[in-house]
Parts: sequence; C-alpha cells; structure tokens
Amino acid sequence: MELLENISRDTLKLLNKLENILKYIDDNTIFTKRNTQNRTIKQIVGHLIDSASNNTHRIIHLQYRRSLLNFPDYANLGVNNKWIAIQDYDNYNWEDLVQLMKYTNIHMTNVIKNINISKLQNICISALFTKYTLEEMIIDYPVHFKLHLDEIKELIAQKRKPR
Repeated sequence: MELLENISRDTLKLLNKLENILKYIDDNTIFTKRNTQNRTIKQIVGHLIDSASNNTHRIIHLQYRRSLLNFPDYANLGVNNKWIAIQDYDNYNWEDLVQLMKYTNIHMTNVIKNINISKLQNICISALFTKYTLEEMIIDYPVHFKLHLDEIKELIAQKRKPR
C-alpha cells in the first residue's frame, strides 16, 4: 500500500538527516544541552530507540491479537524517563548508541512496510485510555521522529550561556 511505503520512506529520510547531524556533534553538546523535558541529546537518541522498539511491538501485536489492544504504554505518565534511566543511555558509547538508533528505526520502517492493510483499523488503547488505530499510530511515527530531530537541531544551534 502506498501509505505504508510513504511512511517508511519519510521515516528513512528523517533518519538519514538525523544520523548525519549526530556524526558531527561534540561531546560537550551531547551531554550539556537539554530540552524542555530536561533530556540531553544522548537521552533523546535513547528515547528514539525506545519509541521504535515499543512501536514495533505495538504494530506486531495489533496484527495478530484482538482489536482493542491494551499495550503497556511507556510514553505517557513519565514512564519513558524510567526507560531512559534504567537503560543508562548517559553512559552508552555514543557511536554504538547512534548505530542502535539507526538500525532500530530501519527495522521499524521494514515492519511498517509489511503491515497487513486489513489490520490498519485495529485499535490500541493508551495508558490515558485514548483509543487510536494502527493507521493513526504509524502516520504519527515520522511526525514524532521529526519532532525530536528538530529538537536536537535546536539544541545544537543554541549558544552557550555566559557564566
């Protein structure tokens, strides 16, 4: 289906942009610049790994389990910060972390391309009891990815504050 191909292709384009940016960031920027959630660039990259991993599982479950899937939701209620801390992204080797983010998202795009289109209207329920379809979830994936790509670009562009 064209929708699935487009989402996969759009995500890969964003991933390539992010990877090219991450190759040239200095250590100081990786560890000191923080977003509005107080996350470093390293932690944001870790969050993108978690997002790809969790969404891959949701996509797979939504294709073989009964609709109205109530899947553990790591993104709401502050739980994603626990994921970042427990996996200790702060101390992860930077090059390895970038590669893990890259290949986790490449896998995600492959999973998206292979979704059974008859399952696109299957419904998942978030931790906040919001219902959304598999189709809505995958449409949002590159939007979410771009939000973090733009966030990282903004953090890199910030000037150091004088002491």
